[in-house]
Amino acid sequence: MKRYNTPHRRRVIKTRLTEEEYAEFSERAILCQMSRAEFIRQVLTKSRIQPVITVSPVNDEQFSAVGKLTAEYGKTGGNLNQIARCLNEYGTLYNALSNEARAAIVELPL
Repeated sequence: MKRYNTPHRRRVIKTRLTEEEYAEFSERAILCQMSRAEFIRQVLTKSRIQPVITVSPVNDEQFSAVGKLTAEYGKTGGNLNQIARCLNEYGTLYNALSNEARAAIVELPL
């Protein structure tokens, strides 16, 4: 009896294929000059399966809405930075503006 120096494999994987799928599977294994079992092992250990990401019209609308909100928050942040710079440069000359800015900041949604 011939002995092989391979790891002892005890687990079995079963699946069902259509005639077309089985023919393609067998053809690929033959082209690679491998047994079907070795072909499956190589595919499992050497290949990388990418997830499929489906973008639907609803996701596009949501993505667009998020983009618009991000742009608005960016503009608001720029305005706040300009106000803060003005207040820091001119200090107490603009107390009324300072109080108005604080009131506006309190009203911003978080």
